[in-house]
Amino acid sequence: MALRKIVHIDEDKCNGCGVCVPSCAEGAIKIIDGKAKLIADNLCDGLGACLGDCPQDAIKIIERDAAEFDEEAVKEHLSKENTLKLHQVHEHPNHGGHGHGGCPGSRLRSFNQEKKADTMEVSQGDIEIKIKSQLTQWPVQLMLVPPTAPYFQGADLLVTADCVPFAYPNYHLELLKGKKVVIGCPKLDDVAFYAEKLTQILKMNDIKSVTVAFMEVPCCTGIVKAVEKAIADAGMDIPVYRVRIGIEGAATKL
Repeated sequence: MALRKIVHIDEDKCNGCGVCVPSCAEGAIKIIDGKAKLIADNLCDGLGACLGDCPQDAIKIIERDAAEFDEEAVKEHLSKENTLKLHQVHEHPNHGGHGHGGCPGSRLRSFNQEKKADTMEVSQGDIEIKIKSQLTQWPVQLMLVPPTAPYFQGADLLVTADCVPFAYPNYHLELLKGKKVVIGCPKLDDVAFYAEKLTQILKMNDIKSVTVAFMEVPCCTGIVKAVEKAIADAGMDIPVYRVRIGIEGAATKL
């Protein structure tokens, strides 16, 4: 034991969102009983890579007596975690495991929407056209989705500003169909975090293409910049499609 810098998590502030989990390269943080926990002192290097990713400002670096950081213990821990994840994906590819260790709202889910018709006609005097959802995975929020989610492997990725589905009436059939999606608001959220998360998704999965859909308002171009930075940082050479949506619903391919 020695006095050193180490992560401290304020459980009163923590809401269990799990955003800090993938930010810790050592795997020292897990969601347990709905709260982020430092699972072992010797797995935390005290550098605080997870600090800026906490939307609740629940993580800080303090000094206290703690076991020394142990790189060999980290390697062993990560090896066990990776083996467990691979086993879970192999044995139960659609098992709906908790991507962040316990938060029900971020539980990984994959589902097949391809077997049904895209639209269904219902006659009640006038003909109503009902569009079938094209969403095939959960979660979709970029703050919550883990980069290692198995449904990203080999996918066409749609990155959507979160106002787009409300403004664009053909969102499901023209943009979402056949793609995996992540959403976020570049005005209200951390664009640097978005870029980092997207970089991880690109590096860890064989993404075939990226489509970014954004609103015409100036602040919304932040999500385009996040995608462009992620592709540059990941060193990827893949097709990128940009679709700008007007506030009155018109789509323009750029």
